[in-house]
Amino acid sequence: MKNKKTLVLGASTKPVRYSFVAIEKLVEKGHSVLAIGQNAGEVAGIKIQTKAIPLKNIDTVTLYLNPLRQRDYYNYIVEAQPKRVIFNPGTENPEFYQLLKLNDIKVEIACTLVMLATNQY
Repeated sequence: MKNKKTLVLGASTKPVRYSFVAIEKLVEKGHSVLAIGQNAGEVAGIKIQTKAIPLKNIDTVTLYLNPLRQRDYYNYIVEAQPKRVIFNPGTENPEFYQLLKLNDIKVEIACTLVMLATNQY
């Protein structure tokens, strides 16, 4: 399996949050993980940053932010030129899909946890 460098946007240090579980599973499966969230902390050895960090060679951005909060990151994500952006349940955002497609970035409306569990990541 190929290591897919992944940015978890909307990361949380709360174990009940899907973004927390996603970080754990991504690390478990051997992917490099970067995480940005509202609060600093650490999950599975990955430090959660509270500000945008420089991104290089990102394969996947997986979103755990509602559409309104995603707006602050539109340019950031487009400039990073990931291969794809995963919109997890509750993050669906047609406005952002258009922008990503215009920039040749694949849009996936899916659940990162399900994709990892079924080896479709």
